[in-house]
Amino acid sequence: MSRKRCFYAGLLLMVVPLITQSCADKERSVNKTPQLGKDKIEAVIAAMTPEEKIGLTVGDGKFIIARSKAENMNKEVPVANKNSKPVIPRLNIRTTALTDGPSGINKPAPPEGAKEYTYTTAFPSPVCMAATWNTGIVNEEGKAFGNELLEYDYDLVLMPALNLHRNPKCGRNFEYYSEDPLLSGKMAAAIVKGVQSVGVGTTLKHFVANNQETNRRTYNAVISQRALRELYLRGFEIAVKESKPWAIMTSYNRLNGFYTAENPELLQDIVRQEWGFKGLFMTDFDGYGSAVAKVRAGNNMLMGGNMNEYNELKAALKDKTLDESTLDSNLVYNLKLKLKSPGMKGYVPSYKPDLEAHARIAREAAAEGMVLLKNKDHTLPLKQDKKIAVFGKISYYLIANGTGSGEVRSYKYKVSVNQGLKDAGFVVLKDLEKEYKDYIEKIKRENLVPPYFDNPKMRKDNGIVGNQAPPHFKNRLVAFSKEKVVSREEIKKYESRTDVAVLTLGRSAGENYENGYLPITPVELNLVRNISEVFHAAGKKVIVVLNVAGVWETASWRDYADAILLAWLPGQEGGHAVADILKGSVNPSGKLPDTFPLKYEDVPSATTFPGVPPENPVNSFYKEGIYVGYRYYGTFHVPVAYEFGYGLSYTTFEYSALKLSSPVFTSEMNVSVTVKNTGKVAGKEVVQLYLAAPQTEIEKPAQELKGFAKTKLLKPGESQQLTFNLDARDLASFRSGKSEWIADKGTYEVRMGASSKDIRLKASFVLPKEIMVEKVHDVLYPNFAMKELHQSDK
Repeated sequence: MSRKRCFYAGLLLMVVPLITQSCADKERSVNKTPQLGKDKIEAVIAAMTPEEKIGLTVGDGKFIIARSKAENMNKEVPVANKNSKPVIPRLNIRTTALTDGPSGINKPAPPEGAKEYTYTTAFPSPVCMAATWNTGIVNEEGKAFGNELLEYDYDLVLMPALNLHRNPKCGRNFEYYSEDPLLSGKMAAAIVKGVQSVGVGTTLKHFVANNQETNRRTYNAVISQRALRELYLRGFEIAVKESKPWAIMTSYNRLNGFYTAENPELLQDIVRQEWGFKGLFMTDFDGYGSAVAKVRAGNNMLMGGNMNEYNELKAALKDKTLDESTLDSNLVYNLKLKLKSPGMKGYVPSYKPDLEAHARIAREAAAEGMVLLKNKDHTLPLKQDKKIAVFGKISYYLIANGTGSGEVRSYKYKVSVNQGLKDAGFVVLKDLEKEYKDYIEKIKRENLVPPYFDNPKMRKDNGIVGNQAPPHFKNRLVAFSKEKVVSREEIKKYESRTDVAVLTLGRSAGENYENGYLPITPVELNLVRNISEVFHAAGKKVIVVLNVAGVWETASWRDYADAILLAWLPGQEGGHAVADILKGSVNPSGKLPDTFPLKYEDVPSATTFPGVPPENPVNSFYKEGIYVGYRYYGTFHVPVAYEFGYGLSYTTFEYSALKLSSPVFTSEMNVSVTVKNTGKVAGKEVVQLYLAAPQTEIEKPAQELKGFAKTKLLKPGESQQLTFNLDARDLASFRSGKSEWIADKGTYEVRMGASSKDIRLKASFVLPKEIMVEKVHDVLYPNFAMKELHQSDK
């Protein structure tokens, strides 16, 4: 064949497929119904009826499915996925397969005797993960979690939740990360990146100011613009910009007069325009308010969806208070999310994730998040030949996670502290073990209403009649029931046969309740005191393990214990992780993501939480303003039990060589510091960068966290240099009167610390003139005049 004939033959081979494809596209556009995944999203939306557009917006198509079933239209539609269902088959549109998080897939528990059940992993609670201060291990957990979502056929998980820990009583604090927005935002971004790296989406929630459970569907959070920008929005902003989540869930509550789901200033001006969010907005499930207002504000899915919302939107289209083009614009985000789902890309789930590998990650993460609060005279680690008296019902019944949508019900097993100690090679008392196990079975058998729920309001809310606990209390029963009474005589009997005592105290918490901070009971206090007195009289040590949901009161009893380990709600491998630390297989490196006050009354929001009136709040006034957590305790010199960022190790660390890239700030500042392990065992250290800013124009907290890093596992004598970067936004405070982020001129002090109080090194730089860092929308002004806390109030 000649060179010219070869050229034309090759050209023909290239052109014919293009012509064929063009003809096929033209034929489909003229003669065929468009298909999601094959045609443009706009064409698919244009092919929908108004009823279908409403149906896809309200409940992600559940009313379309219900109607189709009623009309017998779905008989011949193949269902490739178990979780996703056909909604509009002719357009190739399916539902988005959702599940709750944040510590694992929240699906029903396996039936009794199940052998082939698809189990999931119960990972540590988010507050435990925040205590790692290690974005790397959080990211690894995210990858493992994401793999389970992928292999169990889910498209989108409703997590992470990163509402700020404003008050320790909030029952959902275990689902959230911290009192600090930087730590919260970085943790959320890390897990989002991990989950989404496997092709499954995440949902930031609950946006925003969902900081209490009392009247959560109706209360109005009254917050200044500055506190909103610097604290309550900041964590979400970091997560959105750094990790690009697929979705954001709006919260139930009102914010400065408007439901968050109905506020275009919040969703459009701030999140879409200022932060550049490209994902989907959905409402929290079964919230109040107007469907039309939510859609016009930019919500793309109204969940879980009800017929009142469907009919409201239908009527609004008819009377022209809602234009169909608004539905069209909103549905673009819905369909874009569906296009990214694994099923649309042809992925076939295996239903066989590597649960053993995920359990190992859960164990490692739990141990790294545990915080050693006390270790008098090197009580820990324990030598393996120690015989242990294990006290406390929770030593034999691990509280792996909290309750509500943040619960994990489908794990295959959970390891108690007692079992973890046995697996680690320690000897425990079998008769004491039997006493506690029998007591737990007695609690389950009697099924009595626990004291916390035995009051008129709780009875009414939970449908409790008589003295029997309702079925949904199954996983709450042991945790909330009374501690076993053990006499001093019995304690002496156990002491005589053992070398050391381990006592676990536990608290669960959960959605719908303000049970995040339940004080120690008289029975528990007596148990701590009596065990300590008996064992100390014999020259033996006492270790207390806290299997709790979050911040807890310790001042009344901590002096009795020789060592205190804060284990949080550590997931299914919690008992193994506790034993790893007690034995010394793992050197504790967790640090507190929250301040532990001496007493609840010291909390800055104690007098205003949960709102006004206290028994049935309509408005919740955030009068503490920017002074939340360590920002308050440090600025107002309020003594605390354990400060933000605190945590002990089995080794010691030395900080040195703090260097700034310049004595004068221009556009950024590089900071470096060297950390050396000066102890006798390998360990990790969390280095925290705090910045003290000049108070020339407006008052500011004494210092604020602006960066953190965790070292690698440093061997004795080994050093590591850590580097940080400060930009102009890190220097800036929000000026409400101008709606600007402004860095004030003056001297800034960099403080490198092992905690917010344990500052090891300091260095200063100067900002010669004020910098206007960012101009933003003047929105979300409070609907009440409110006097905030100021330093002059000291």
